[in-house]
Amino acid sequence: MPNPKRRHSKARTGKRRAHDALRAPQTTPCPNCQEPRLPHRVCPKCGHYKGREVIRVEQEV
Repeated sequence: MPNPKRRHSKARTGKRRAHDALRAPQTTPCPNCQEPRLPHRVCPKCGHYKGREVIRVEQEV
């Protein structure tokens, strides 16, 4: 297994790690209830996806 001959500088290491930061998930408003939800997923608040009810969600009282 090859090993590095010389150490990498802090700048080079930082450039490589520049894209490793975690990002907040992208959300879109649900067309039915306007709650934020992840794209291409069933809305956790109302249970709708692509204009129809996919799962039944119990309403909190």
